[in-house]
Amino acid sequence: MAEQQQLTDRARHLLRALVEKYISDGQPVGSRTLSRAAGLELSAATIRNVMADLEEMGLVVSPHTSAGRVPTAKGFRFFVDSLVSLKRLEAYEIETLRSRLRVDGDGKELLENASRMLSDMTRMAGLVMVPRRARFALRHVEFLPLGERRILAILVVNEREVQNRVIQTERQYGESELQQAANYLNEHFIGRDVLAIRDVLVAELHETRDSMNQLMRTAIDIASTAFSPSASGDDYVLTGQTRLMGLDDLADVDKLRQLFEAFQRKRQLLGLFDRCLQADGMHIFIGEEAGQAVFDGCSVVTSTYAIDGEPVGVLGVIGPTRMDYERVIPVVDVTAKLLGAALKSG
Repeated sequence: MAEQQQLTDRARHLLRALVEKYISDGQPVGSRTLSRAAGLELSAATIRNVMADLEEMGLVVSPHTSAGRVPTAKGFRFFVDSLVSLKRLEAYEIETLRSRLRVDGDGKELLENASRMLSDMTRMAGLVMVPRRARFALRHVEFLPLGERRILAILVVNEREVQNRVIQTERQYGESELQQAANYLNEHFIGRDVLAIRDVLVAELHETRDSMNQLMRTAIDIASTAFSPSASGDDYVLTGQTRLMGLDDLADVDKLRQLFEAFQRKRQLLGLFDRCLQADGMHIFIGEEAGQAVFDGCSVVTSTYAIDGEPVGVLGVIGPTRMDYERVIPVVDVTAKLLGAALKSG
């Protein structure tokens, strides 16, 4: 970022103080308040000059109703990348996390506990993606018509695991069509990973759709949906979303409605999580960086979690851009490590 080279140590110190004060109080920060918060013996004129420079760089802005400044999304990004001082979790907090992730039972309870703890510790919405662990090697597939353009896909994967997925299609398919499509897939793809099959089918659909026969087109249309990661309908665990309703920064009713609709539809969040899973590690999306207009004014802090060194899922929190990054980032990071360890031992 070019601003990193342009900012003096004094400007960086003042920007950090401004962001921290704004996160704490939620009010535009004036020169006097900033001087006290920064602990620097500077005149108000000097501070105003620095603020003018930061504003010109797009890092802060002065609301028309106030003489103070607030950080922009770009300012928050600079803070997170260059100025944030992370707060280590206390030993008792880590032990509390570990104990609540020590569950005798199925993995779903673990995911629910992890999501709830993320929400409890940050006072925002906590999300945990269901792990896409190991590989789902296809052993057999059947398609049954349910009517109203719905199909029941029965997948036998790995040794004897059966997955039933109800999918919506663009048109109604007959029983014979579905049988032929299943026969085609069983003949050509047995033993291959379900997600890898989907990738191959989607690529073929885009490249050779005009020249392929109707059987292949039907098989690919159905399987590319049935084999998608979200087809199972059990994609992530979300808790604490109602906490967002109590935050002044997200008080706009239309904004909240759009956000809650995105939670329900899942597609936008799953797309974001897929990006995170492919890149591995911690990711922080501020405002429009998430690539979806619905997340403007929000920040999403995520981390992948791993089993035996293989990233299998993503967890994180969603809240306003004015969140306590110094606290939230370590919470997400530690929870991801502990969840991976708990799933492995389970």
